[in-house]
Amino acid sequence: MASRPLSVALALIAGAAALVVPATNAQASAPGAKDVTAVLFEWKFDSVAKACTESLGPAGYGYVQVSPPQEHIQGGQWWTSYQPVSYRIAGRLGDRASFAGMVSACHSAGVKVVADSVINHMSAGSGTGTGGSSYGKYDYPGLYSVNDMNDCQSQISNYGDRANVQNCELVGLADLDTGEEYVRGKIAGYLNDLLSLGVDGFRIDAAKHIPAGDLANIKSRLSNAGVYWKQEAIYGAGEAVSPDEYAGTGDVQEFRYARSLKQVFKNENLANLKNFGEGWGFMSSSKAAVFVDNHDTERGGDTLSYKDGADYTLASVFMLAWPYGSPDVHSGYEWSDKDAGPPNGGTVNACYSDGWKCQHAWREIASMVGFRNTARGEAVTNWWDNGGDQIAFGRGSKAYVAINHESAALSRTFQTSLPAGDYCDIQSGNGVTVDSSGRFTATLGANTALALQTGARTCSGGGTGPTDPTDPGTGTSGASFGVNATTQLGQNIYVTGDQSALGNWNPGAALKLDPATYPVWKLDVSLSAGTTFAYKYVRKDASGNVTWESGANRSATVPASGKVALTGDVWRG
Repeated sequence: MASRPLSVALALIAGAAALVVPATNAQASAPGAKDVTAVLFEWKFDSVAKACTESLGPAGYGYVQVSPPQEHIQGGQWWTSYQPVSYRIAGRLGDRASFAGMVSACHSAGVKVVADSVINHMSAGSGTGTGGSSYGKYDYPGLYSVNDMNDCQSQISNYGDRANVQNCELVGLADLDTGEEYVRGKIAGYLNDLLSLGVDGFRIDAAKHIPAGDLANIKSRLSNAGVYWKQEAIYGAGEAVSPDEYAGTGDVQEFRYARSLKQVFKNENLANLKNFGEGWGFMSSSKAAVFVDNHDTERGGDTLSYKDGADYTLASVFMLAWPYGSPDVHSGYEWSDKDAGPPNGGTVNACYSDGWKCQHAWREIASMVGFRNTARGEAVTNWWDNGGDQIAFGRGSKAYVAINHESAALSRTFQTSLPAGDYCDIQSGNGVTVDSSGRFTATLGANTALALQTGARTCSGGGTGPTDPTDPGTGTSGASFGVNATTQLGQNIYVTGDQSALGNWNPGAALKLDPATYPVWKLDVSLSAGTTFAYKYVRKDASGNVTWESGANRSATVPASGKVALTGDVWRG
């Protein structure tokens, strides 16, 4: 980090920390029976409120994390949210009223709110903030002056030097002297203000750059000193500041978890995950906040991202099924420019449009939130692997998951500890029957998963969890489309064919496929058993221009029961 140019480092500011070890008095995992957090990165508060009501609450998410609400510097880049100029709730994502309304709506939906909080530093320049406040790098009228900043007014240059890391400036940002009583009081006042509006927890940005003792002092001043507290302290081998130091104050984000998932899903075997967690040298599960990616790491490339298709989706399925840490599900937007801010200034009119990825609502991911809630407290049982990239395991008598990360289908009889009876595979929406010995037989397509849990015994509407709202599949017979097609920003893939359910060859009535596992686009469509049909894929851009794939019409026949799998299709240019 110290060697990065300012332009690059600024784009990393929102996540400058995270890796920790436990402490006896730390607030372990997110409290309550629902420990999954949806991180709605750069979503406006009004849009967050809608998501809590329509998707997060119904899916069983326990928390939603919102981007920093405080007034910040102006600019279109996402990282402007991480350069505060005051503690007023007056950022681009919404004012005080919209923030309070969001908290209320989320609470009504059973979802608690975590606020991303920037308290290590202020801005890197001068100007007028998003709420109209004038400021200079070391002058924030009515709040801070140069006397409230650390004496080292040069950039951090040596991560092997504790004083340099915690007293100098992170990528040129004015560094607050958090050892000063006045500064501690002002920061605590801001956090208490958020608590007065109903906030349930805080993510502390750039925690590694604040002495652990200072953070403990600030937390002790809060009206709820036991509030959920998640700290970003990025691990670096041989660095002077260790994430372990922060475990006494609260949870710490375990960055090694996400980095290791990328290594395994890209370059190793899933069979290696059998002892993932403490067995890999990570912090205690009770102290770890984990994730597949966040806003920094997806741009930096050190973890998986939505651009990794099935690797990303299946890693998310594994995270939510595996009993380690408290998971964050990142939900952001498409980007090619790493600095680009949110589409529509943060307004989400609809998922899967305008570049919003909505990973929290992908059926493969959202359905696993209920799985995790059901399996809470259950140990791993009935582990199976093929020595490569096919694994399966249970969570006691409550749940069972299988993941096929290979290029060929997996067909076998799985041994579980589940009670006998019918279940819904929440990944596909198909029924599965477990016999009196706890066994069932199933076939998993390449790069797919299967998940059963005692809270989802019957299938209706193609599955029990939230699905992509563009998916019209409503039954257990039909076709499972899956076409490998690369696209440009703003382009989407559709399917049409000679059946009314497929739009009768009308591209205007074609069905949009789900890019959750990009570059493979998927969709389940209900068709009557025994139906023989023709179909073809089309590509549409943001202006509605249609491009048909080349070649002859494709054809398939729906089997007597179940769906015909068309998941190996490749776009014909």
